Order: sequence, then C-alpha cells, then structure tokens
Amino acid sequence: MEPSKIVVRYSSGKILKGYTQNFFPNKPVFHVRRHDSGSAGDLVQIAVGELKAVFFVRDFGGNPKYDEKKRLRDGERSQGRMIEVTFLDGELLTGTTTGYDPKRPGFFLFPIDPASNNIKAYVVSGAVGKARFL
Repeated sequence: MEPSKIVVRYSSGKILKGYTQNFFPNKPVFHVRRHDSGSAGDLVQIAVGELKAVFFVRDFGGNPKYDEKKRLRDGERSQGRMIEVTFLDGELLTGTTTGYDPKRPGFFLFPIDPASNNIKAYVVSGAVGKARFL
C-alpha cells in the first residue's frame, strides 16, 4: 500500500503532518511517520478519539491564499450529498459525503473544489458541533 500524505488535526489544536499506511476508519488507532523525519522508524501512534479530522492532502504547505470553492455552480452535480460541518471549535467545512451517520466514529468528506489541496478528510464525529445537509 502506497503511503498517504496526511495532516492530522487534534481536537486540542495540535497539528501533525506526515505519512500513513494503516489508517482505516473503523480502527481506533493508526500510525504516522512525520514528514520531516529522515528515519523510517520514527512512527507516532495516533488515537482517533483525540482528533478533529485527518486531511488527506496533495501538499503539506498548501496555498493559504487560495480561495477554495465551497458551492456547486448551476448545473454541476456532486457524488454524494452536500454537507456543512461545524466543528466544536467553530471551524466550518463544506463538501460531499456518502457515509454521514452521527452514531459512527467518523465519516469522509470530499471537497467540492477539484483544485483543493485536500483530497478528502476523515471527520471525527466527536469533534462535530453541528452537521447539516445542504
């Protein structure tokens, strides 16, 4: 399995950037090799229950000046349902999902903008203040 480039966002605000090969949405822990680590053995164990979200990204730096598209244009279709997620800390994410169920540990959210640095995000249900379908 090819390593996934991820940014881990903890509920506490802490951020960890690195690579994972064993993230599964139904598992309570996974491991990350820090992106700035030269050693293949420098793994950090991550407890999903401590997280806000796991972002699967194209680039660790992203582009802070990029204004990501949050809505579909007239005539555009999405796969899944449009959803707006407000985290307990007030951050807002908009995208599509095919698997939102507040009783599950989490769900995947896909950005609307194909040029987004985020490929997808695994949102931890315990970090969600409010979620609504658009």
